Amino acid sequence: MKRALLFLLKLAVIVGIAVWVAERPGTVTLRWLNWELHSTVGVLILAVVVAATVAALIYRLWRLTIRSPRDYLRRRAHRRRERGYRALTQGMVAVAAGDAEEAKRQARRAATLLNEPPLTLLLAAQAAQLDGDEEAARDYFTRMIERDETAFLGLRGLLMQAIRGGDDIAALELAERAYKKRPETPWVVRTLLDLQIRRGAWEKAIATLGQAQRISLIAVDQAKRQRAAVLVEQSRAAERTGDAAEALRLAREAHRPEPGFVPAAAQLAGLLIVQGKGREATRVLETAWSDTPHPALAQAYTALKGEESPLDRARRFERLAELNRSTRDARLELAEVAMAARLWGEARRHLEVAAELGPTARAYRMLAELEEEERGDPEAAARWLRKAAEAAPDPAWVCERCGAAHPSWSAKCDGCGSFATLAWRQPNRAEAPALPVSERKRLMEAAGEAEPGEPVLAPESVAAARLIT
Repeated sequence: MKRALLFLLKLAVIVGIAVWVAERPGTVTLRWLNWELHSTVGVLILAVVVAATVAALIYRLWRLTIRSPRDYLRRRAHRRRERGYRALTQGMVAVAAGDAEEAKRQARRAATLLNEPPLTLLLAAQAAQLDGDEEAARDYFTRMIERDETAFLGLRGLLMQAIRGGDDIAALELAERAYKKRPETPWVVRTLLDLQIRRGAWEKAIATLGQAQRISLIAVDQAKRQRAAVLVEQSRAAERTGDAAEALRLAREAHRPEPGFVPAAAQLAGLLIVQGKGREATRVLETAWSDTPHPALAQAYTALKGEESPLDRARRFERLAELNRSTRDARLELAEVAMAARLWGEARRHLEVAAELGPTARAYRMLAELEEEERGDPEAAARWLRKAAEAAPDPAWVCERCGAAHPSWSAKCDGCGSFATLAWRQPNRAEAPALPVSERKRLMEAAGEAEPGEPVLAPESVAAARLIT
């Protein structure tokens, strides 16, 4: 509607001008050399308009003649690029669908049409991997590294290849190169930290942990615990090499931010005991025990005095009982010391409370030994041992990721290799390590559950059965 109105307006203007010129006729005389031309104003205007139109048509024809080859090449390149990107898209779809042959065919077509841009190399590498040709994929990824715009993608591809191939040394080098290019990328930081821990590069892992915290990859509390775990491993490494001073420094640094972290407290206390710093070791262990009673702390507390009578040790452990006796682990450790000192009533009280807090095989085995040692009652001991055979597993260091149980703490899980995932808790039966057949049979015999035709062990073996874990 607007266009029609605009056309009518233009037409009205032209008609108005024509009428105005027609109502005001005039003559025009043009003299040039020996020529003289006489005409009216209207004819002159018409001649000018025709001349301008012809000039415009000639100019357009000239431009079309000059620009046609360039425009043709441009349109041809555009169509070629469209076909190339269509091939690239179809190749990506083939990779997602797992069609290796189609992916390789489209990769070749895209490479021809697009003159090997970054995405073409990536498609070719993925197609080669899908076809199981790791050498060809490695070649494509290496070529990508040589180009600035694809270097990071190439590093990622080679890094994933190295990890899948189990080449941790090459993977660590590639992860460090990727980290230098993009230190803010979460997967790079996470992969680098994992590889550093796997290779035992604890000092570098500390710096990577700091970066992970800065980019909010891990929470502050988690970063603090993971840093302590790395420092404990560093301290152990220094201890193994005989650098006692460095081991002690690292253990103190691991223990300082979180005194209740059992591995750090046990490591620090052990080093202090070896260096004759018993008072400081006592403070470390008592502080940790008040927060988290644990068998490792009780073991280190036992080692404080070296040679001492069981009764003296029981009196010394009264200090730990005053600090914290609220958990099952605390009660079991206190009962252990009381039984060694033949304080039967005290031991029984601790064991009964432990059983109420959540009985485990260890608590029942200790009750069986108590029945035998205090009262000489093999039948009661056998009843407790039968319960031990059916009881929940004893607490252990369990990986929160894969569920593998470990007898002692370490920064990384031996089962899945994950970092700082071991927690002290009661494992499920499926997670608990199975007893060897000979030990399981021995426990059943001690509990009076031998198979028909096999002799039952004498009551004297009940105490020995308690040692089975």
